[in-house]
Amino acid sequence: MTLTICSSATTDTGPVRTHNEDAFVDRPDIGLWAVADGAGGHQAGEVASGMIAETLAAIPPGLSAEEMLAQVRARISATHEALRDEAARRGEDTVIASTIVLLLVRQAHFACLWAGDSRAYLLRDGQLSPISRDHSLVQELVDCGMLAEESASSHPSSNVITRAVGGGTDTLELDKVTGEIRPGDRFLLCSDGLCKTISDAQLAALLQDADPVSASEVLVRTALANHASDNVTAVVVSAVANGAGLD
Repeated sequence: MTLTICSSATTDTGPVRTHNEDAFVDRPDIGLWAVADGAGGHQAGEVASGMIAETLAAIPPGLSAEEMLAQVRARISATHEALRDEAARRGEDTVIASTIVLLLVRQAHFACLWAGDSRAYLLRDGQLSPISRDHSLVQELVDCGMLAEESASSHPSSNVITRAVGGGTDTLELDKVTGEIRPGDRFLLCSDGLCKTISDAQLAALLQDADPVSASEVLVRTALANHASDNVTAVVVSAVANGAGLD
């Protein structure tokens, strides 16, 4: 089966923040998309997200699926180490970190990798499903039954992430989900400024109805209309027509 993939990407500082710590990658030519969100409360989050976006955007074309995955892992790992080194150079207690969520598409297969609470969703047959699972304190509380799912977004520690590029341990582990793509599928990558502002039901409706070329702009505009309190970024990848998988 062959697929025609199109994408749109939009970011906005939002009405509250003074600068944008989000960054995105939109590389349909190599089947790579990503969203990075400089970790809230840390110094130079925009440096961290920008470094991630820059290194991923520089991946050359012509790689096999296996080579692409290896490049992604190697480049994010190198960025993780560089950010930790820069934080150490700047002084004790300095953290320069960012979330990352990325999508790789090769023919009729996808791979999603992530660290942090920027999210990936799949809209299929009108149903919106999460692909990623937050690396966050509130998600851990939900998982152990100490917090209801519907209370997570309003919890006072909802911005505390437990895994990030540049944060945590010496080595960074990226979670990964793989699967097949069907014609009509639509993927959303977004920073938490979007998914904490727009409900899942509204996200599904907007993704279902929006034109593939303007879908990301529609989502960001809606988040701003809903009084987003953070930077807002959306990348939408659509399988709009009918090509080694990413395992």
